[in-house]
Amino acid sequence: MEDISITLITLGGLLLLGLVTDFLGQRTPLPRVTFLILLGIIIGPDVLNILPEMGDNWFEAVADIALVMVGFLLGEKLTLSALRQHGRLVLWISASVVVVTALVTLGGLALIGQTAVIALLLAGIAPATDPAATIDVIREVKSKGRFSQVLEGIVAVDDAWGLLAFSFMLTVAQGIAGEGAGTDVLLTGLWEIGGALLIGIGLGIPLAFLSGRIKPGERTLVEAVGAVFFCGGIAIWLEVSFLLAAMTMGSIVANISHRHRPFHAIQGIEWPFMILFFILAGASLEIDSLSDIGIVGIGFVAFRVIGRLFGAWAGGHISHAPASMRRWMGTAMMPQAGVALGMALVASQRIPEAGDIILPVIIASTVLFEIVGPILTRFALFRVGETSQTRRSRNEI
Repeated sequence: MEDISITLITLGGLLLLGLVTDFLGQRTPLPRVTFLILLGIIIGPDVLNILPEMGDNWFEAVADIALVMVGFLLGEKLTLSALRQHGRLVLWISASVVVVTALVTLGGLALIGQTAVIALLLAGIAPATDPAATIDVIREVKSKGRFSQVLEGIVAVDDAWGLLAFSFMLTVAQGIAGEGAGTDVLLTGLWEIGGALLIGIGLGIPLAFLSGRIKPGERTLVEAVGAVFFCGGIAIWLEVSFLLAAMTMGSIVANISHRHRPFHAIQGIEWPFMILFFILAGASLEIDSLSDIGIVGIGFVAFRVIGRLFGAWAGGHISHAPASMRRWMGTAMMPQAGVALGMALVASQRIPEAGDIILPVIIASTVLFEIVGPILTRFALFRVGETSQTRRSRNEI
């Protein structure tokens, strides 16, 4: 009984603190995501250490639930009409950012004297992003417009591009390190993407026809939550990208049924899970790792920033994007979180001798990008004039 009371008190307290961060986010230049992560750091083991030990066990489950919801809602943005309108921009900019970020990181780390294996592994991780933080900032500032729509599309497909880049870089690194040909790594990467697409399509088609026959209200909520959880569970069980699977399912539902009720239902319950996700993410970050980042970590952070800025500019130039989009899209794509940590763990398992360098660098850089990234996303949205605040300012003039 004592464990249950502690669990309920902790959950209730975290959710109520989430309300405070929402209030602060509306009245300060910092987004609520950054406040939630900072709150997690403060109550986590590195500062006050007041979060119960069971919090560590919650994080994986809460993160999976929150991210599978994010993936499903991202799928709503990937309709044929949206792709006809913004598809060229989304595909060119997203692909360019991934390729340029990986190449700049690879070349930069090689220039400062890192081995080919370390440079390849960090270059494969560098393109990973954090769709949850990016999307939440867009919603918080009520950003509407072409820039926001393209940004949502980019973070939706970024997971697939990032998995391909990482699988390829890890394959080459394994070959150089003498850990085998590495073809199994590439096949695993392809399965993570292909299997996720198959699951999303297989579940999305029946869900699309079902959603048109269920009345609005509680039944729609049960339908949507059940489908999203089932999709995430099957994807995790089969060891494929659950974010991509849920996104594919959402896209199929949006394109076939043209109904928004399942998405509205998920939006209605998503935020409590996101509050817990960001707070527990902050609590899991190891602040002490910042002191161990070294020249490799500084180089990784710098080259990732340069790669994203230049990659977005190049992709925007090729796709004839507006000047504001070329200038600010890279800035809006700086957040990086759990996907990068997962890649670092895989890399250290496949090439153990590289783990002592890879893990501290990625943990430290994740701390920086998770805190500063959402701030930069909000700043970019403000600069392109798509936030509710900038829209009001224009109307008042």
